[in-house]
Amino acid sequence: MGRTNRKRRSTLANRAIAASAALALGGGGLLAANIYASAGEGKNSTQNAQTTAAGVATIKCPDVGQQLTDVPKGARAGVDKELAKLDQQVTEAYKRLADTRQAQAGDSSYVNNAILSPLKSKRTATIDRINNSIKRKGGKAPQGADQLAGCEGVPADQPAAGEGQGGNGQDQGQDNGQDQGQDQGNGQDQGQDNGQDQGQDQGNGGQDGNGPAAADFQDITQVQPTGGAKGVGPNGLPANGDSGSTGTFTTNCGTNENENRNSDNVIVAPGVSNGAQHQHDYVGNQDNDAFASDQDLAAADTSCQNQGDKSSYFWPVLRVQDGQDDIDANAPGGGQDGNVGTILQASEAQLKFVGNQKSDVVAMPTALRIITGDAKSFVNGLANANTNWSCTGFEDRQLTDKYPICPEGSSVVRTTNFQSCWDGQNIDSANHRTHVSFVQADGTCGNGFQAIPQLQVRLVYDVDAPQIQNGQVQNAFAVDSFPDQLHKPITDHNDFINFFDENTMNQVVDCINSGQDCQ
Repeated sequence: MGRTNRKRRSTLANRAIAASAALALGGGGLLAANIYASAGEGKNSTQNAQTTAAGVATIKCPDVGQQLTDVPKGARAGVDKELAKLDQQVTEAYKRLADTRQAQAGDSSYVNNAILSPLKSKRTATIDRINNSIKRKGGKAPQGADQLAGCEGVPADQPAAGEGQGGNGQDQGQDNGQDQGQDQGNGQDQGQDNGQDQGQDQGNGGQDGNGPAAADFQDITQVQPTGGAKGVGPNGLPANGDSGSTGTFTTNCGTNENENRNSDNVIVAPGVSNGAQHQHDYVGNQDNDAFASDQDLAAADTSCQNQGDKSSYFWPVLRVQDGQDDIDANAPGGGQDGNVGTILQASEAQLKFVGNQKSDVVAMPTALRIITGDAKSFVNGLANANTNWSCTGFEDRQLTDKYPICPEGSSVVRTTNFQSCWDGQNIDSANHRTHVSFVQADGTCGNGFQAIPQLQVRLVYDVDAPQIQNGQVQNAFAVDSFPDQLHKPITDHNDFINFFDENTMNQVVDCINSGQDCQ
């Protein structure tokens, strides 16, 4: 399965933290702010890049993959590998940003000349290869490669206007019926303090120097009740009613007791080792790695009690940054990519499928792939973000861009509700999103899509609450992320590949459509 091996932690942490201490300038030190970069694509801001070097928090690049809606199937494998190269190029540039603070302090143009310009050249060549691959197979490549290639440095003292103020802002906005973008009444200025008080004097926090920061956490007892996780009514069904298909099907696949993990992502980066650059927990299918074919997955063992469910359920691990080395301390996806500390095993992992509030559901096709949330939402913006953070006993209060600080006796909860409308034809799409969607405001599927069982994942973690003193966070916990995403809670995401056998999937559909609760 390509599991990680125990190795020594990367020295990136020491270099970054030392640079932060030496160059913190009035709150504008190393990776100092939690800023939502502009969601607009294609802007290459030299002005931003040339702001005070120590104030550049991270690097924002257009998400090329999301622009690719017309990639012939024959070109997708090659294109996905090139997209993984783009991710690696950004990671390498980000690490140079963290490693060169002294040079940046002495030269205001250093970031642009030594980091962003070379990055643009590499991205241009990679995007050209992507375009050529698409054209050779008869597809239409996106226009404006120059704009897609250019990146910008996001300055610590310049939050982007209007970001973080729309709840989750992502098409999930349709899944809760009507008020998805208004959950911000969480009582904590969700997204509006980004870049203002987020990183005052604490660098960007975190054991490896790239997050999370103190202002990424919120006391759950100070959050106003919102009625529960977005997209879900009080009975666990999609919000706005209990008509339609009201049954449920729960599959018990454990909590990854056998520590089945890797830093691949066979959906977005098939054939690319460490394509995710962060560790995933896998439950259900036991053979999911970057090189697994559909045939491999169909023939694999499963951790699910119901052996008719060989589906793959996977999500980024949660770690506590306790100064301890885990098994991947100096490995790709772990310490080498800024993901450090002890990996936490969930104490509960509930996988439940529910129905549609307006209609029956149809069977999911074998090998259907669904990604929900956006691992790059900190720099991409909120269009595809899908996060729900809370605490046991307080699940009527949900956070979208903060990690919860839970009171004694309460555990951290991550809840994810997947897209539940399918185009009726494709098991995947070029950007891994357009073949599925969330329901519309009235609970129906638009664009001729069909309602499918909605997967709801609820993960519970027993972890001590972080301590925040003088703007510093101690024993923080955070999801694994791409290094440039600074371990922000908004980057949480979840993945699913359907490998229910036909009989079991029919049982799922029958239970949901007939109003039964099955497992």
